[in-house]
Amino acid sequence: MQVHVLFFAVYRDAVGRDRLSVELPDGARAHDLVSTLRARGHPFDRLPEAPAVAVNERYAPLHTGLAPDDTVALIPPVAGG
Repeated sequence: MQVHVLFFAVYRDAVGRDRLSVELPDGARAHDLVSTLRARGHPFDRLPEAPAVAVNERYAPLHTGLAPDDTVALIPPVAGG
């Protein structure tokens, strides 16, 4: 199945793009997507192993199951002051 990934802020800067489509096996979860991206090597290996994610515009845990054409946003940490 194909899912769509959105990269924001420092993650966008790290991988050099703001979006990407990724092919995953049926039954994949958000953590499988992150592992698949990191396994691509540089620059994707710069992504953290457990980023915050949103699936279809809703924050979700990494064990969330994915469906074809889902959109997964990788949410970078935010600091305030």
